[in-house]
Amino acid sequence: MSEKKRILIATGIFPPQVGGPATYSKLLLEQLPVRGFDVKVVNFGDYLVYPKIIRHIVYFFKILLSARWADIVYAQDPVSVGLPAMLASRFAGKKFFLKIVGDYAWEQGSQRSGVTDLLDVFASESEKYPFFVRVLKKIQLHVAQEAQTIVVPSQYLKKIVSAWGVESGKISVIYNAFNAPQVSSTKQELHNMLLSSHPTIVSAGRLVPWKGFDTIISVLPLIAKTIPEIRFVILGDGPDRLKLETCAKDHGVENRVMFMGNVPQDELFRYIKAAEAFVLNTSYEGFSHQILEVLALETPILTTRAGGNVEIIESGKNGLLIDYNDREALCAGVIALLTDPVHAHELAQAGSRTIQNYSEARMLEEISKILNS
Repeated sequence: MSEKKRILIATGIFPPQVGGPATYSKLLLEQLPVRGFDVKVVNFGDYLVYPKIIRHIVYFFKILLSARWADIVYAQDPVSVGLPAMLASRFAGKKFFLKIVGDYAWEQGSQRSGVTDLLDVFASESEKYPFFVRVLKKIQLHVAQEAQTIVVPSQYLKKIVSAWGVESGKISVIYNAFNAPQVSSTKQELHNMLLSSHPTIVSAGRLVPWKGFDTIISVLPLIAKTIPEIRFVILGDGPDRLKLETCAKDHGVENRVMFMGNVPQDELFRYIKAAEAFVLNTSYEGFSHQILEVLALETPILTTRAGGNVEIIESGKNGLLIDYNDREALCAGVIALLTDPVHAHELAQAGSRTIQNYSEARMLEEISKILNS
């Protein structure tokens, strides 16, 4: 009998911390042993008590010590975790695999350094950005180039990582596994409980520029001409909250917009299920786990053609697609979903069937093949 292959997972977060990498790493820790692997996890989140830079150095040595046991070091991001994991695997003489779920340099540049380019432009540019952003771009590119295999959760992200300058042949697309959320109450019960009698659209996510919440707020006066009682619930928090609250006041819709902040996951799901529609006006999504959650909760969805969204939503079949920040299409789409409940229900039913394509078993089978390659 052959010896089990040993996988060391380097992750930025791990339960009880919440987020996609935490869920993914926990799933691999629990399920890969069933498929013939030995698995250990080293969580960068355990070292956040240390000052910046120091925590990365400490984490590097922890990975280095653990890598002596492993055959493969599998990092879950290309910078905070990826750089120390790449260096440790090199020193230990181990294979280095990498998962990339977004462009960290672009996200940080958009939030902290005034980058306004959309990701499709940013990914292939290099010299015109601030020094801090150029450093991050070089780090993530170097880490990606050092990896033997890169896993991304969408064809769109494969295109982005290739645009960095990474050989596309070593980039494998594996769609993330998805377990549908369970909400026992009916849509009508939740609507009465949470939203009163008001027709309501919901959006959720970190309050950052590329999520386009401000554009949704700006079209509410236009939507209100057709749907006078329209309300907009925003679930999530972030650096743009004050700006968005000001935006609501400037457009005279502060009484229509409810900022709920960060809420527990079960409450998030209840609001999504209760709403007439979920709206995600985003300029960037690598592969949106949240869209799958909305589909599973049978809420009609209106989102953009950005990133991996087009790999999930077929406009007019299981949701509606528009261009990012297209105010006219956004307004028309919301009105269509809220004034034609029969079609909205048909879209929601088709959406609930879409999630069958993203099973846990399929994802585990595909990642197991790559780890065994």
